[in-house]
Amino acid sequence: MSPRTIAELVRRDAPLIFQDQSVEAAVELLLGSDLPALPAVDDRQRFVGIFGEREFITALFPGYVGSLRHAAFVPKSIDAVLLKRQGCRAEPVSKHLNTEHVDVGPDFSDVGLAEIFLHHRVLIVPVTEQRRVVGLITRSDFFAALAERFLAHG
Repeated sequence: MSPRTIAELVRRDAPLIFQDQSVEAAVELLLGSDLPALPAVDDRQRFVGIFGEREFITALFPGYVGSLRHAAFVPKSIDAVLLKRQGCRAEPVSKHLNTEHVDVGPDFSDVGLAEIFLHHRVLIVPVTEQRRVVGLITRSDFFAALAERFLAHG
């Protein structure tokens, strides 16, 4: 896979989440896309983080994700959690972003991208130019391209 192929993997029409949007608005935007996560930007449209499936679950279970090893602390019904955490709907999405900067430039190498997907817990990698999001690459798109290349070399 060459940088040219990586460029072909970039989704340039992905929606952006603004960091001051509510969690509810971000979840609606996420559900309306075919993506597992979306880039978040500030009011000047500079990349500030990622909001996706994991960040949403973390918003529902604040303080628990990453610190506990099992769900024994959770009520027997997820509905109880949803009722208890209704307040998070209005919280700014910035409170729940993954702010680890794993964005790459458009000429980033395929090996570097593989390393990001291996060592970081991200489902998307935003592609940025001067801190502005110009697209993204999903882990599943990258895997499919890598698998096709693997099979073609067989």
